[in-house]
Amino acid sequence: MMVEMKVAGMTCGHCVKAVTQAIQALDPAAKVEVVLAEALVRAETSLTPATMAAALAEEGYRPAA
Repeated sequence: MMVEMKVAGMTCGHCVKAVTQAIQALDPAAKVEVVLAEALVRAETSLTPATMAAALAEEGYRPAA
């Protein structure tokens, strides 16, 4: 499923890598796209939005409401 989520606190390439790795740690087949200018994470993944949000929160990134 495609999951799109606004995520606060992403500012650089390190953030892109950390977010991508957090999602792919739980779903290695996930295809992740991060758009820093829009604070957007888009993932083709088997994870639920809640699971993805929890994985990002563990890395210190806050899904925006």
